[in-house]
Amino acid sequence: MSGPDRSGEALARLDAISRRLRVECPWDREQDERTIVPHTVEEAYELADAANRGDDRKLLDELGDVLFQVVFLSLLLEERGEGDFAAVADHCRTKLIRRHPHVFGDVDASTAAEVLRNWDDIKRGEEGREPGIFGDVPENLPSPLYARKLMRRASSAGVAIEHRSVRDLADADDFESVGDLLFAAVAMARENKVDPELALRSAADRFRNQIEDDNPSE
Repeated sequence: MSGPDRSGEALARLDAISRRLRVECPWDREQDERTIVPHTVEEAYELADAANRGDDRKLLDELGDVLFQVVFLSLLLEERGEGDFAAVADHCRTKLIRRHPHVFGDVDASTAAEVLRNWDDIKRGEEGREPGIFGDVPENLPSPLYARKLMRRASSAGVAIEHRSVRDLADADDFESVGDLLFAAVAMARENKVDPELALRSAADRFRNQIEDDNPSE
């Protein structure tokens, strides 16, 4: 049986375990947000891999690892008096309500594209946001995701995305033209609703598996 009560009880048990680890585990005691975030990023990639593979058992496991990261980082905020897990959850809830006026308000949005445009418009108007179309786009995103996010922001703002075709750039032979080729590939992936990061990883995995099949270790 699932439901809010069961979820709340499970989160309370996880919270209790996290607090005990923070006190009794030497490794956990030494961590701060800067040292723990690399593990958060790693867990997020492992979660993405499980989802991409369609492995529900692995997905359940990786979701737990990511959830622990959220609980632990929230605990660090609490120790500094800057918030806690309840504040994180409430902030997320109010943000979701604010960014879904087509669900909780009287705005019309009948397509996913309209939802994304509204989402980006609302984000740009929120207090504390960096100004401009690309405000708050993290520059440390993996390059394919960084390019895709810039394209999405530009498109939501009504800016035409101009790029050369992949075919035109097939003979790219220098730094800038290779960059244009990759940018065009990301644009093509976006137009076809394909995640460029996952697509490239899938191609790399196929390459790896083919090499390993052709060169089995003895």
